[in-house]
Amino acid sequence: MPGPRSRSRYAPDRGLTTRMVTTMFLIGLLYVVFVGVLLAILRDSWFLVLVIAGGLFIVQFWFSDRIAAYSMGAREVTPEQAPELHGAVDRICALADMPKPRVAIADSDVPNAFATGRSEKTALVCATTGLLRRLEPEELEGVIAHEMSHVAHRDVVVMTIASFLGVLAGLMVRVWLYSGLSRGGRDVNTAVAVLVVPLVSAAVYVISFLLTRLLSRYRELSADRAAALLTGRPSALASALTKVTGQMARIPTRDLRKAEPFNAFWFAPAFSSKESLGRLLSSHPTLEQRLDQLGKISLQLGRP
Repeated sequence: MPGPRSRSRYAPDRGLTTRMVTTMFLIGLLYVVFVGVLLAILRDSWFLVLVIAGGLFIVQFWFSDRIAAYSMGAREVTPEQAPELHGAVDRICALADMPKPRVAIADSDVPNAFATGRSEKTALVCATTGLLRRLEPEELEGVIAHEMSHVAHRDVVVMTIASFLGVLAGLMVRVWLYSGLSRGGRDVNTAVAVLVVPLVSAAVYVISFLLTRLLSRYRELSADRAAALLTGRPSALASALTKVTGQMARIPTRDLRKAEPFNAFWFAPAFSSKESLGRLLSSHPTLEQRLDQLGKISLQLGRP
C-alpha cells in the first residue's frame, strides 16, 4: 500500500498506514473466501459470480468518486462562482504542496464537507452551502485541510475498496434469493443455495462493515491531527467541529436522513435521531475524542 506522496507536507501517519494495510489484507482475504464459497455452492453459475464480482469491483474503483459526488448533489464550481471556497482550497494546497483538486458545492443546509477520488489527480473536495454559510475563513480552512489530508494519505481509495465487499455481499443476497425463489426450490441444491448464500453474505457484510468502521474512526482522528499540524491552528478546526456538530440538531430530520447514508464520507456524521444505530457503529470518533486530541496538539504547538 503506497503511502502519501513524498512532496506532500502533510505529516505522515504510520499508524494510519499500518491500519490501512491490515484492513486491506483482511478485506482481500475475506473477499477471496467469499467468492470461493459462492463458487463452491453455485457451481452452475460460476461465470455469473465472477462477472458480478469483477464488474462491481471495477465500478467501485473507477467510478466511486463520481457516484458519491452525484449522490450527494455535488456540482463543480469555478473560482468566480465560489471565491471563498476556492481561496481556502488554494491556501491549503500551497501549504501542503499538493495539486489542486476539483472544487464542488452541494446545495444542502447540513453543514458538512467531503473529499473523494482514487488519487490526487482525480480528487474532488466539496463543501455544502450550509457549511459555507456558518464558518469563518479560518474554520473553513481547517475543514478543507482535514479533507485534503484524506486525499494525501490515500485513505479515500482504501475506504472505497474496503466498502466494495459489503456492496457485493448485499447484491449477492438479492440475486440468489430472487433466482432461487423463482425456481421454486425444485431441487435440493437450489434449496441449499437459497439458505446458505444469504447467511454467508450476511456474515461477510458484518465483518467487512466492522473492519471499515474501525479504520474509518482512526482515519478521521488522523485527518484532524494532520490538518491541525499543517495549518498550525488546531483551535480553528476545533471551533469548526463544535459549530458543525452543534448545528446538526437544528437541521430538519428529512435532510439528516438524506445525509446519513454517506456518513463515512462527511467531515462530521449526521444522525437523524438520538436513538440512531449509527451512533453506536459510527464511522467517526466522538466529538469529545476529537476535541481532546486537538487540545493536546494546541499544547504541543504552544497555541491557545
